[in-house]
Amino acid sequence: MDAELQKSLEYAEPNQMSDAMTTTETHLQTHIQAVADRWSEGLSRCAYDAVWISAGTERMYFQDDQGPAFKPNPYFTQLVSPDFAHAGARCLLQPGRKPELFLIQPADYWHAPSPLPDYLNTQVEINVFKSEAHLQTACRALQTQFNRTAYVGEDRGNENPGELNDPSLISYMDFHRAVKTPYELDLMRQASEVGVRGHIAAESAFRNGCSEFEIHMAYLQASQQTDLEVPYANIVALNEHGATLHYQLQDRTLPEPSLSLLIDAGGTFRGYASDITRTYASVPEGPFASLIDLMQAHQDHLLEQVQAGISYATLHEQMHRNLADVLVAAELVTCSSEAAFAEGVTEKFCPHGLGHLLGIQVHDVGGHLADESGNEAPPAPNYPALRFTRTLEPDQVFTIEPGLYFIAPLLEQLRNENASVNWSKVDELRPFGGIRIEDNVRVVSQGIENLTRDAWDRVTLA
Repeated sequence: MDAELQKSLEYAEPNQMSDAMTTTETHLQTHIQAVADRWSEGLSRCAYDAVWISAGTERMYFQDDQGPAFKPNPYFTQLVSPDFAHAGARCLLQPGRKPELFLIQPADYWHAPSPLPDYLNTQVEINVFKSEAHLQTACRALQTQFNRTAYVGEDRGNENPGELNDPSLISYMDFHRAVKTPYELDLMRQASEVGVRGHIAAESAFRNGCSEFEIHMAYLQASQQTDLEVPYANIVALNEHGATLHYQLQDRTLPEPSLSLLIDAGGTFRGYASDITRTYASVPEGPFASLIDLMQAHQDHLLEQVQAGISYATLHEQMHRNLADVLVAAELVTCSSEAAFAEGVTEKFCPHGLGHLLGIQVHDVGGHLADESGNEAPPAPNYPALRFTRTLEPDQVFTIEPGLYFIAPLLEQLRNENASVNWSKVDELRPFGGIRIEDNVRVVSQGIENLTRDAWDRVTLA
């Protein structure tokens, strides 16, 4: 068992720890086999003998010897945690054989060598080389044994050891990647706990009068993550900054008054992500706090609608119909909820999609795939930002994140359209920015498992 998993299990009671470790180890074995079988089926359908999966290469900034942090190919990290995935590494998958890892451990006194994934020893064959040149030599020798190979990763020109990113193979793998194995679900539950610990600390920092930067630092400390380890850049938005959907700045100065906090931040565990958003008002009474309550009830209703067999695109449309009810209840519009939906008013108050697939990537791929052959189900033209349109299946994991924002250019469009908006109420709430409430959910045979709220219960009760 690797150190990261052992550390996470320290939060469990002693009698639970052994069971959790045994369960996760068992799930790892079945996960590796399931992923290998999935690749085998994809290779067979596309008439390949094998596939090389590249971890990726390092990039440097222009005229510099420094670059962004290395982020491995997600197809690679589905098999190997990013803690053990380094630039130049490869994985070879052949039908009917164990996956093979090709790793590099140079004699390097400038950097600490990447550790070996010893926890995979029984499931994967591990080959270690002193340099990428030695690794490539071994791969070229193996390549002569195959008639036709696929290669998944960055284009390396003449160095590609196979046919590059075959769309048919990629579509097959992406379609099935949406359904998570028990091992992946184990890791996503752990990632949820990482994120929740940060969120609890962030709310406390906000209540204690901290700036965006200070809230961000409190989040990192409590979640035990660095800026390089979080799954995406934290969105820490006070007041009107909450109206910028991907607000990326972190003011060092506290606004006066500090009215609201929208924090969208996640956790990572062995390469798998959580993606959690909460919104808070500085005072428990008042119109913005009441609006948060309406939005929480709105999200609760959407969560009740999630079930296998329905289309996520239909759920997204239902989100807008329900949002129209919120706008009426909050007196933000002067028309009926039916009119607010029909006239597209809700789309100006919430221009993003209801959610997206979640897993190895925060915005996991395959959200628009209609089938394993690569046919697509695009979103409706008026919902261009919707990342997920598929029919829901058991063990898919995705976000449910309705929002309501006071975005200046979109409000100006409504004003130009003479929409039925209560402008005095909008102007009263505009300084608060906006609201987003986001949970990560798994579809089960009846309803959902709410990874976010379950993690919140575990962390607060520990």
